[in-house]
Amino acid sequence: MYKLMMGLARLMALLGGLTLSALILLTCASIVGRELNGLFHSGFFETVAPGFARWMLDLGTGPINGDFEIVESGMAFAIFAFIPYCQITAGHASVDLLVSQFPAPVQRALRMLVEILFAAVLILISWRLCVGMQDKIRYAETTFLLQFPVWWAYAASFAASVTAAIVGVYMACVRVIECVTGRIIVWDGTEEVPQ
Repeated sequence: MYKLMMGLARLMALLGGLTLSALILLTCASIVGRELNGLFHSGFFETVAPGFARWMLDLGTGPINGDFEIVESGMAFAIFAFIPYCQITAGHASVDLLVSQFPAPVQRALRMLVEILFAAVLILISWRLCVGMQDKIRYAETTFLLQFPVWWAYAASFAASVTAAIVGVYMACVRVIECVTGRIIVWDGTEEVPQ
């Protein structure tokens, strides 16, 4: 089961990384286009090379229309896509100055509690994203500039959040078993691995 969950988490992280990379390229292209547009509208280009400036502007040199709408939608998906991998590898930020001083059984119990709470929150988020997506479909809400349906972003985020919830529930079950049996199933880097 661990290999399946790790594979699912890695797949989502890969999709999130590809999405994030595409958003970075889109943002860079839009910024470069915006700067070039300003440059070709400058007094320098209008006096020195007005034909070239007009030609470049006629080609469509400028910011990408609706770039922030795409970035907003894509970032929501990317964030949820990274959660499963972070969850299964215990990659979330934690401050354990005090907890590291507790005995191993207490640390396992606290990890179990955190995983159960995290799974519950992920389930709650998925449920609310589903409700929000249904509302966006019902009211046919679209983005302002590009006019694409808002529910598309909700659907992508919902799919990623369901994956995160599945991995979160799996990790909660793992931590419950670890707490009850005292053996490590998925090592999180905080406890000594028995030899």
